[in-house]
Amino acid sequence: MMRGTLYIMSGPSGTGKGTICTELLKTRNMYLSVSSTTREMRDGETDGVTYNYTTDEHFEDMIKNGEMLEYAKYGSHYYGTPRKHIEEHLSKGTDVMLEIEPQGAMQVKKIYPDAVLMFILPPSMRELRRRLVERGRETDEQIKARLKNARWEFSQAPYYNKIFVNDNLGMCVREVKMFLDETAQSRRFVEDLLNEKY
Repeated sequence: MMRGTLYIMSGPSGTGKGTICTELLKTRNMYLSVSSTTREMRDGETDGVTYNYTTDEHFEDMIKNGEMLEYAKYGSHYYGTPRKHIEEHLSKGTDVMLEIEPQGAMQVKKIYPDAVLMFILPPSMRELRRRLVERGRETDEQIKARLKNARWEFSQAPYYNKIFVNDNLGMCVREVKMFLDETAQSRRFVEDLLNEKY
């Protein structure tokens, strides 16, 4: 049985990558990995859906035991991807989607060289700022920090397999779906060639 494909989606906060992943899951048999974090749960979030919320001690134990596929510490909080469920789904032939930032994506790429990396860009910095302000979740200072970090994230986009500009959500979702279909077809074709007798 052919292994599943590991997809990674990155992009600054406000580019719509979470919404795109949600739309993909409506029509695809795909496992969306849920990251773990040590920060506190916020209003409107759900444990096991938004994040797997855990303690510093437990997270550090997972690191020591090699249970984290990738992780990073931002401020005083850990964020990372547990390895177990990803490998289980891939080995069963299920595609897996990771929604993570570029630093983590590069860590995962070293472990899974055949992972397919996708980057979501906003149409402009002005539009990105508008989206962040419109969400109403953060202070002006926090938004400035996100925009500053976004510039660094943009610099990592050329290392990805495919870049999408989310100017229109519906159109961007369709473009991502087409790319996933093309990737799957190419993999099946290669698999058939490898199994073909001559």
